[in-house]
Amino acid sequence: MSEETSLIHVGLQYSDEDKSEIFFTKILGIPLKKKFTISAELAKEIFGIGESVKILVYQNQNTGFEVFITKLAKQANYEHSCIEIKNKKEFMDRCTKHGLEVKIIKKDGKDLLFVKDFSGNLFEIKEKQ
Repeated sequence: MSEETSLIHVGLQYSDEDKSEIFFTKILGIPLKKKFTISAELAKEIFGIGESVKILVYQNQNTGFEVFITKLAKQANYEHSCIEIKNKKEFMDRCTKHGLEVKIIKKDGKDLLFVKDFSGNLFEIKEKQ
């Protein structure tokens, strides 16, 4: 098979539009490119959820997130997104400045870095080598 697979975006559920702006733009540095709303009928057809929902698209040349603004409760799960950044220290400082807890987990002599955003979405953070 000769096709290359690329990740275009990750869709995430978020409860607060202002908090999404802080996390994606101020902490991750990914600009908001557009906003739109899908109808309850379309949401039901695609996701099985019958509510009209606002979607915020954060995107740069490498990464994209579609953020669904909803008050629906999230369930515990193993889902997470892994992103690569230039400087872990600066990233951790931005998280702390905006009130997010950074977790450093020891595994096999290495430090694994995780952060939950304002809606409980889990991100694994790797530093570019």
